[in-house]
Amino acid sequence: MKLILASNSPRRRQILSQLNYEYVAIPAVGEEYTNAANCLDTVKELACRKALEVYKANPDAVVVGCDTIVDLDGKALGKPADCADAVNMLTLLSGRSHYVHTGVCVMSKYAVYIFAETSAVLFNTLSAERIKRYVESGSPMDKAGAYGIQDSGFVAEIKGSYENVMGFPADRIDSVLRRFKF
Repeated sequence: MKLILASNSPRRRQILSQLNYEYVAIPAVGEEYTNAANCLDTVKELACRKALEVYKANPDAVVVGCDTIVDLDGKALGKPADCADAVNMLTLLSGRSHYVHTGVCVMSKYAVYIFAETSAVLFNTLSAERIKRYVESGSPMDKAGAYGIQDSGFVAEIKGSYENVMGFPADRIDSVLRRFKF
């Protein structure tokens, strides 16, 4: 059975490769929209939309779809629309705690597994200059909440899965994939 990652995220590809799975990456291209009432429901719904889109074209495969949101006081922070949006998000997060939710949908003709993983993150206090330099690097533009835990140096403390903050809760995904005898 073929394993497909419904994502083009280099971080998700890196983590899945580190778990020693052979897979192909076929990113979902559909529009991301939802009417979900909260951040957890949002990430699960969007992960399922991505998995389903790719599964429809590959019904004999196991497809993994993911979506990640930064949750600041119940407000979802996705990928920034532009540099000004990235600066605004990082300014809001500076010196504060937030949650990172990643929704996962593993879909096959035999079973569907849907879950969300949550990690709590505390940010250091950031100067306007540090935020500006990071945004100018281009790094925040493809990341929920406009930061990468692996490259920003902004995180003072994390409670939960480090990989989840990167957008791929490795332990839980590995546990589900082992059920398919990969």
